[in-house]
Amino acid sequence: MEQIKNFLKISEHIGTAGQPTEEQFPALKEAGYEVVVNLAMPTSTNAIPNEGELVTSQDMIYVHLPVKWEAPTSKDLDNFFHIMEANAGNKVFVHCALNMRVSAFMYLYQVIRQGVSISDAQKQLHHIWEPDGVWRDFIENELANHGITAESGQ
Repeated sequence: MEQIKNFLKISEHIGTAGQPTEEQFPALKEAGYEVVVNLAMPTSTNAIPNEGELVTSQDMIYVHLPVKWEAPTSKDLDNFFHIMEANAGNKVFVHCALNMRVSAFMYLYQVIRQGVSISDAQKQLHHIWEPDGVWRDFIENELANHGITAESGQ
């Protein structure tokens, strides 16, 4: 799994990364992943046009939720929350092009839906990158929309 770009094990049931290669999808199955969630756009760097077929041929579930890099939305995040909650009993692998979109969405999922502290969730987020610009604003707005501030510690 460490061969996949920016792979990060979030928990026993969730792993995140950048875009896997075609040859790496069987390794996901071997690692026990049952669901692959792709947040990258079809035009993202190294996108694989037949990724859904590659994943389902490994007897895994494939979910594609394309999130525009320049314009993530609250609806995208809500859809992501629903996908994660619908698959809570499964081992889920979430990826995008470089694990930046995913790390931001996973950070928000952990803080807003799982009650993980901001400081704990930030450690994983900052392991991948420190969001700026559109993504920093998106994260701050989503936390505020859910009544969470940095000062609250939650």
